[in-house]
Amino acid sequence: MGPILSRTIMFGVSIACFGAVWAGVQTGLPAEQVASRAFVGEAHAAEKATIIPKPRVDAKESGKRAVAIFAGGCFWGVEGVFEHTKGVVSASSGYHGGTKRSASYKLVSAGLTDHAEAVRVVYDPGQISYGQLMQIFFSVIADPTMLNAQGPDRGKHYRSALVPTNAQQAKAARAYIAQLDKGRYWKRPIVTRVEAYKAFYPAEAYHQDFMQKNPRQGYIVRWDKPKIANLKRHFPQQYRAKPVS
Repeated sequence: MGPILSRTIMFGVSIACFGAVWAGVQTGLPAEQVASRAFVGEAHAAEKATIIPKPRVDAKESGKRAVAIFAGGCFWGVEGVFEHTKGVVSASSGYHGGTKRSASYKLVSAGLTDHAEAVRVVYDPGQISYGQLMQIFFSVIADPTMLNAQGPDRGKHYRSALVPTNAQQAKAARAYIAQLDKGRYWKRPIVTRVEAYKAFYPAEAYHQDFMQKNPRQGYIVRWDKPKIANLKRHFPQQYRAKPVS
């Protein structure tokens, strides 16, 4: 592919992404819902759970509260799964990887920032460990072999990443990815990265608890509710029916 054609294609993709966001603004629909319609022809089946072992190396954390950040595509589903996980105190949608000034849904969704959609998880290490959260993340939330994409969504802001907030988490995150990569539980190589924590910027209010507030919304039903079902089926000891907010 020549450089001119390559640049033309990338420009077209950028315009398409911005068009989806603008269409969402114009119709009152979030970009994910518009994007899900745009990609319906090539959409994968809703993610199936991948049965994987627990981490051999886990973070040693004490106290009643710890914080972890996960990026795994659209934050609605990531947040929704963790809100149904025992030991999680709260889960909030937001942006990781860019600047405070660029932490807005319109800019992030258009691919104009370094941010990824991410979820900040506050949990009780006495009830659930960082390793267990990672196991749930890779089993039922994100496909770690998709580069800059999850489900029907495309773009660097939909990349999958573990964002440790302390040295113990960082050690466990790197060890677990290496463990899973060696085990070859997926047909393709793992591309999920461990990214350095800089700051987490909460997303706009209408994104918070989106799955709870919009259980019948098309994107939620198609892409995210199956993740909750997989959590209940494969992690019954960690699942709770009533989500936290």
